[in-house]
Amino acid sequence: MTGFPDMKRRTVLQVGTAAAGAAAAGLGLSTSAGAIEATDATTARSGIGAGAVRADGGLKITGAARYAIEQQLDGLVHGVVVSSTTPSGRIVAVDTTAAEAAPGVIAVYTAANAPQIFQATTTDTGGAAVEAFTPLRDDLVRYNGMHLAFVVAGTFEEATEAAHLIRVDYEPDDFIIDLNDPNAQPEPMAGADAIWGDAAAAMATAAVTVEEEYSHPRNYSAPMEPHACIASWADDRMTVWEPSQWVGGGRAVIAEWMGLDLDQVQVLSPYVGGGFGSKIAPHAHVAMACAASRALNRPVKASLTRQQTFTGISGRPAARTTLKIGADAEGRIVAIEQTGANEAAIDESYMEPSNSVTKLMYAVPNIHSVHSVVPVNARRPGWMRAPMETMSIFALETAMDELSYKIGIDPVELRLRNWADRDPSDNTPWSTRQLREAYIAGAEAIGWSARNPEPRSMREGRELIGYGMAAGTYPILRTPAEARIVLLADGSAEVHSAGVDIGTGTYTILAQTAADILGIPSQRIRVRLGDTSLPRSPLAGGSQLANSLTDAVHTAAQSARDAVLALAASDPASPLRTGDARDLVFSDGMIRPARRLSGGYSIAELLQAMGRDRFEMVGGSFAADATEATRNAAAGSFAAMQGPNSNGVSKHSWIAQFVEVRVDEDFGTVRVKRMVAAVDSGLIYNPRLAESQWQGGMIMGIGQALLEEGVIDPRDGRTVNANLADYVVPVNADVPEITTISVGIPDTYSSTLGGKGVGEIGICGVAPAIGNAVFHATGRRIRHLPIKLEKLH
Repeated sequence: MTGFPDMKRRTVLQVGTAAAGAAAAGLGLSTSAGAIEATDATTARSGIGAGAVRADGGLKITGAARYAIEQQLDGLVHGVVVSSTTPSGRIVAVDTTAAEAAPGVIAVYTAANAPQIFQATTTDTGGAAVEAFTPLRDDLVRYNGMHLAFVVAGTFEEATEAAHLIRVDYEPDDFIIDLNDPNAQPEPMAGADAIWGDAAAAMATAAVTVEEEYSHPRNYSAPMEPHACIASWADDRMTVWEPSQWVGGGRAVIAEWMGLDLDQVQVLSPYVGGGFGSKIAPHAHVAMACAASRALNRPVKASLTRQQTFTGISGRPAARTTLKIGADAEGRIVAIEQTGANEAAIDESYMEPSNSVTKLMYAVPNIHSVHSVVPVNARRPGWMRAPMETMSIFALETAMDELSYKIGIDPVELRLRNWADRDPSDNTPWSTRQLREAYIAGAEAIGWSARNPEPRSMREGRELIGYGMAAGTYPILRTPAEARIVLLADGSAEVHSAGVDIGTGTYTILAQTAADILGIPSQRIRVRLGDTSLPRSPLAGGSQLANSLTDAVHTAAQSARDAVLALAASDPASPLRTGDARDLVFSDGMIRPARRLSGGYSIAELLQAMGRDRFEMVGGSFAADATEATRNAAAGSFAAMQGPNSNGVSKHSWIAQFVEVRVDEDFGTVRVKRMVAAVDSGLIYNPRLAESQWQGGMIMGIGQALLEEGVIDPRDGRTVNANLADYVVPVNADVPEITTISVGIPDTYSSTLGGKGVGEIGICGVAPAIGNAVFHATGRRIRHLPIKLEKLH
C-alpha cells in the first residue's frame, strides 16, 4: 500500500469488489466555521458508491481539527469533579474550608450550596437523558465514583489541587456490587419477554438439548477523547461545546437541567474523538459546568479524568443468561428456553434483553424467554457499540456451536437448517436478508471446508489451530431529519445539518449524496455539522444517522434542483426563461431546454446571470404537515424513531463472522490469526468508510472476547482497573489480517438510497466466533467472557 512501508502483518483485502487503498497523498483540506471541504481537485471523488477519502481526515492528522474543549474563550475558568469513595450511604459532612482557601479557587459547589439543577427526562420516559441521576441535589451516595462536588478555579491545576483538599464524611450503608450477589433482587421486565408456542412441551420431545449459562463482565467504552465540555452563559443563553453523538438531544437535556427554553441553548460538537455510545447525551459533569457558568457568569471548562470516565460514565452492563436449545436428530430447533439478566443502577432501570437476537435469528416454533434487571450499586449502564445484541448473540451463537458438535453436523449447515424465511417474532417478511450469501462468501474466504472439524486436531508446532464462525444481526432504526442545501454562484455548494460526525465519515457521505443530485463534484461541496443552530437531525447511534441524513440531503438537494429549474424558467434575468419549468431539464450538472441535447448553463452560471450570489433550500424526510414541536421532538428525543418492524417488514443488517485462532499449548495464550466478515448492509454508500467501520467493530469484538473486563473491588465497589493501562483494549499488535466482504443489495425499505446499518454490525458475532474457534483449537468451551489463559488451563 503506497505510503505505508510495512503492511505485511495486516492485509486489508476488499469490500465487495472494491480494493482498499491507502489514503490519497497530498490531500489539501480547509475548514471554516465548522465547514469541511476537500480542495484538491485532482483527488478522485464522486457520488454515492465511490470510495472517497475522509474529508476530515487531513484536518485530524495535521491537528487542524479543533475539538470541543480546544475552543479558546475569554475569561475561561476550570472545573474539576470530586467523586465519592464509597458505594452506598449518605454524606454526613463535606469540609470545603481548605479547598475554598486554596490559591485560585473561585467556587466550590456541593449539595449544600449548588445552583439549582433540575432533573432531565430520560430516554425511557420520552426524553433524551441517558440517566436520571442529577448531581448536587441530595446527600445520597449511590455508587463509588458518583459526582458529589465541583471545584472551580482559574487553572486546571489549581482546581485539581483544591479538589484533593475536600474531606467527605459518610454514613455507610449496605451495598450490592455483583450481579450474582445472593442478596441481589432481580426485577422481571415483562416488556422484554419473548413467548410463543409451548416451549416446555416441545422441549420434552427434543432428541438433543444444550443447556448452559453464558456471561460477560462490565465493559467500558473508553474513548480516546475524554468526556469534557465548555459551558458559557451569556445574554440569557447557554452555549456548550461538548463531544456529542447527538447535539439535539444534548440541547434538550441541558435546557431541562437549566430550566431554559430550547432556543436559549446551543450545543456544538464539530468533532468527536470516540464515543461508542457513551456520548449520546451529556452526563452529570456537563450539568455542573452549565450551572457554574451561569452562577459565575463565566465560561467553565470541565474535563473528567481518565479514571472518572470509567466510574462516572455509562458502559455495557455485566450480564448473564441461561439458554436451553432443543432440537431433533437432524438439528432442527424445536424449542428454546431462556432466562437472562443484566445489572442496572440501584435506583435506575436499564435493560439489555438477552433475547433480542434469540427471538428472530432462527425459525423457532416454540420459545419461552424472560429477562430481568438486577439493581446494584454502580453507575447506570448505557449503550455501548451494538447494545442489546452483543450478549444475546454471544449466548445464542455459542450454544448453536455446541449444538452442532453434539449432533455432529457442520456449524454453517446447522444454521441453514434453521433458516427463518420471515421474522419469527411477529411473522413479518424480511426487507432483505443476504445472510445465506454471507455464509457462502465468508466460508470460502476463510477456507472453512479445508479445516479438520475435530476439536484439537490442527496444530503448527506448539500452537493449536482453531476455526470458528457465528452469525449476527442489528436492527434498522430511522428518524426523520432535515438538511439545508446552499448553492453558491462560485460553483460550489454547502450542506448544513445538526447531525454529527463521530469519526464514521458523515462529512464525506453527505457531500457525495448532494453531488449525485446537484451535478457538482463532491470536493466542491462543504458540509457543516454538529451545531443545534443547523437543521434538525437525530442521534449518531444505532447505525441510523447515515441513512437518516442521506435521506434528508437527497430530498433537500432534489428540492433545491427543482426550485432552481423553476427559477430559471421564471426569473426575468434568466437566460433560460421559458415561463414553464417543464420546458427545462437538468442533466450532467447543466440546465438546458428539453429540446437541446447538449450545452446549457450550470447552476453557478444561472445564479450569476440572475444577479444572485446564493440560493438556499431546506428539505428532509419529515411529513409535510409536521409541526415545529414534532420536529423538535424528533431531534431531541426518541419520539419519532421507527423500529425495525415498521411498515409491514422486518429490517436488519446481517453478518457472518469467520475467524482463525492460534492457542499456545503451553501457556494458553490466544491470538486471532485471521478474521473474515461477510456483511449485508444494503447499498454501500462509500466502500472505504464502510470497511473502516466494519473493521473497527471487529477489533472491538476482539476486545470483548479476549481482553476487556471491568474489575470491581467487592469491598467498596471501586473499579480497580479504571485506566487504559489495566483495562486492556486491542492495540495494533492484537489485530490480525482482516477481510470484509459486502454481500448486500439495495434495500429501499430501510432507506431511500437502499443502505442499511454499518457502524454497529461489525462487532456482532465476533465474540462467539472467537470462542467457537478456541473450542475447535483446544476442546475447551469458554462460556464466560473474556477468554483468558487461566480459563484454558
